[in-house]
Amino acid sequence: MAMAIGMKLAGRAGGAAMATPPATIRSISSWWRNVEPAAKDPILGVTEAFLADRSPDKVNVGVGAYRDDNGKPVVLDCVREAERRIVGNQNMEYLPMGGSLKFIEETLKLAYGSESEFIKEKRIAAVQALSGTGACRLFADFQRRFRANSQIYIPVPTWSNHHNIWRDAQVPQRTFRYYHPESRGLDFSSLLEDVKNTPSGSFFLLHACAHNPTGVDPTEEQWREISNQFKVKNHFAFFDMAYQGFASGDPERDAKAIRIFLEDGHLIGCAQSYAKNMGLYGQRIGCLSILCEDELQAVAVKSQLQQIARPMYSNPPVHGALLVSTILGDPELKTLWLKEVKGMADRIIGMRTTLRERLEKLGSSISWEHITNQIGMFCFSGMTPEQVDRLTNEFHIYMTRNGRISMAGVTTGNVDYLAGAIHEVTKS
Repeated sequence: MAMAIGMKLAGRAGGAAMATPPATIRSISSWWRNVEPAAKDPILGVTEAFLADRSPDKVNVGVGAYRDDNGKPVVLDCVREAERRIVGNQNMEYLPMGGSLKFIEETLKLAYGSESEFIKEKRIAAVQALSGTGACRLFADFQRRFRANSQIYIPVPTWSNHHNIWRDAQVPQRTFRYYHPESRGLDFSSLLEDVKNTPSGSFFLLHACAHNPTGVDPTEEQWREISNQFKVKNHFAFFDMAYQGFASGDPERDAKAIRIFLEDGHLIGCAQSYAKNMGLYGQRIGCLSILCEDELQAVAVKSQLQQIARPMYSNPPVHGALLVSTILGDPELKTLWLKEVKGMADRIIGMRTTLRERLEKLGSSISWEHITNQIGMFCFSGMTPEQVDRLTNEFHIYMTRNGRISMAGVTTGNVDYLAGAIHEVTKS
């Protein structure tokens, strides 16, 4: 009897499905008909093209990730040791919405100084973020929510994702002049002019060190002048610090711009990332901090940052925070990290010198002094999109069309080939 009833119900259900009006089917199938394929990311597209190339001579100097002199990804020894200590000793519970307190403590000391009065006075609102990108996005949303009529001034050029971040947070963008194409250096006079001429109380995005994509940083004296003009105009400086330690090999030196602004009494914001300087690219570990007037304000600001994070991802991941706090919180591991990050920086600096020497030895009529004047992972070569296309089509060398070379992809094994190809496409 039960089987008969079940068969009867199944028959009814099947009959109902078969009777669905064609118009309903058309309606369901057309929900996403208007969705077009997204444009390829210019950086990730370079990697895709490189992987598809079967040439044995191919070279990828487009990706922004460190490689050793054999062109291989690197996991630092300090990270391996931290992993060994962590394995089997930690649970998998949620972190608080603001992230690991130990991680935040160590991260703030790295940016603001181990003896920072602002840390002692608890004036810094800080939350763990999904690397530097997530930190920037949290701040952009915070800016839109609490300074709704503000806009962000972004340098020309900048990391392409900066525009995406503030656009999607619906914060209007303006630009300020930064790079001087003719000298392939800093356009300092134009930068100061733009800082002076923007409305008082404006928000500025600044690269703390190793400017991406140009590798062009202000000198210490120039940073002091920039800080002074910000004070005159009451501007807010938001620093994106993705390369602390990786730029010069010295984390203290690479934080100099931030320290100058702090000395001058600015209330700043800062995005930090451990992708480059610890090689934790896939762990997505970073921090957003905002210096406030007092502890009470810092508590309020942090609570709002957590509220913004809640519907985005609720809680940040735990493993990267454990790695960083283990390394920075242990004197032996921190010493090892400082040695290893200097080793990475020194290899990049050495490749800059070698590439410049090879180009000059080939008799190039172009000055390549900017290769060694610039700092960090990237060299803004000055090559045109057409010259970059020739590098790709004729020599199987891949980079973004703005001429940005990832120096991490340059090795003792390919530097001669790269120099020869660059010389060929830039000959007058």
